[in-house]
Amino acid sequence: VVVTHAAIVNRLAWMQHAYGLEPGERVLQKTPSSFDVSVWEFFWPLITGATLVVVRPEGHKDPDHLAGLIRRHSVTTVHFVPSMLEAFLAATDVTACRSLRRVICSGEALPTALAERFAAASTAELHNLYGPTEAAVDVTSHRFDPADAATGSPAASAGVPIGRPVWNTGVHVLDAALRPVPPGVTGELYLSGVQLARGYLGRPGLTAERFTAAPFGPPGARMYRTGDLARWRADGAVEFLGRADD
Repeated sequence: VVVTHAAIVNRLAWMQHAYGLEPGERVLQKTPSSFDVSVWEFFWPLITGATLVVVRPEGHKDPDHLAGLIRRHSVTTVHFVPSMLEAFLAATDVTACRSLRRVICSGEALPTALAERFAAASTAELHNLYGPTEAAVDVTSHRFDPADAATGSPAASAGVPIGRPVWNTGVHVLDAALRPVPPGVTGELYLSGVQLARGYLGRPGLTAERFTAAPFGPPGARMYRTGDLARWRADGAVEFLGRADD
């Protein structure tokens, strides 16, 4: 996937504006460099004067190792895919990781019950992010609020929302005719804006299939077809509902 520097810079600038990482903070770099999340783990602390704490090889799979690093180095920010967050909660005493200020989740749907378990064990903020590599890592974000997601409520039924778009990014829930659907109606999720990749390197056919002309916006505008199902909530947040081909 050919992603521009401008796309990544937009993503990093938004993240700093949203979360305000400070020079005295420490970010745990645990994602292998072949995965897109590693981009912000590497560069966000480096552009803000914060400290990078690097996990040993294969250490990202070991909850005890991660918890030890967080405690010893006073790590303030860490990323987990939800399944690893669940393993981390099951295997470690999260209350002992008192330095944590924010936990970022992405890569999988975040179940409401898991988010509530984390919130009950930690004072750190929990943020749910969504996005494909084809759109510079993440395109939406949502801060979990236990008061907004009581177990069994309609808001909790689809899991934690993926939220609202980041800077200079369009999120579109469309029907089969590429028409926007109203809140509460399921459609396919399309993305637009500065974070879109140029396409797939050496694969013009696949690029043409997934990156299509946008039926709205200025001439030449493109959008990326994610293949994900979603719907708007009444409050303007987006809920992820699974894959269109499932």
